[in-house]
Amino acid sequence: MNEYGPYIYRMAYSVLHDAKEAEDAAQETFLQVYKSLPEYRDQGFKTWITRICVNKAIDFKRRRARRKEDEWESEELLKQLPSQEEDTLSSLVRKEKTRIVAGKIRELPDSHQAIVTAFYLNEKSYEQIAEEEGIAIKTVESRLYRARQWMRTHWKEEEWL
Repeated sequence: MNEYGPYIYRMAYSVLHDAKEAEDAAQETFLQVYKSLPEYRDQGFKTWITRICVNKAIDFKRRRARRKEDEWESEELLKQLPSQEEDTLSSLVRKEKTRIVAGKIRELPDSHQAIVTAFYLNEKSYEQIAEEEGIAIKTVESRLYRARQWMRTHWKEEEWL
């Protein structure tokens, strides 16, 4: 453990990207190594424990993914149960926000309005906008950048809260 501990931890961390889970995977790796020593065939010890470590880390990653799926499914069930009043209220709030944003977009200079509307309200990609407007993708990027700069300087954050 003293010799390979830091190495095993780094291997587990490289798979999991989480310090706590990497520590747990490293501990389980050493437990598995201890249990499996009678089957060890004296061929590349470091390679052998590395393989055990990677397998343990992958197991941890699978468990994490299953937990997230379970959480997501329960959240989805809750989202599917709202009453009709909540749906109506959220719809009205969304429409009001869209009306406010559309009004704000009309304050933009003419050269920015079409690009901002296409990108933010119509959710079109840079490629789609460039094709529709007959301009280069870099032009779409630069126009959106200039529009955002204009918004930062002319609109106060308090107006949106």
